[in-house]
Amino acid sequence: MGITTVRLQDDVEQELDSIATKLNRSKGWVIKEALVEYLAKQQLEQQRWQETLQAMESATQGRVVDADSVHEWLAQWGTEAEQQGPKK
Repeated sequence: MGITTVRLQDDVEQELDSIATKLNRSKGWVIKEALVEYLAKQQLEQQRWQETLQAMESATQGRVVDADSVHEWLAQWGTEAEQQGPKK
């Protein structure tokens, strides 16, 4: 496990102290939890960006589902006739 030093502005340090006290945890624990959450969020954002680029490429290549097929599929939701989504 590595050790990293962080310099914080006074107002951020005060807020961190307040949160750590309220949670009955150390400042290091609060920082670690916040960083883990931030990193997971960034990873998800990158994944979504890659999926967006792939979707744009698919659309550019004409691999799309026409609106009528989508509307027919959505109209079946919640009925006994519900089926899998339309294919490209």
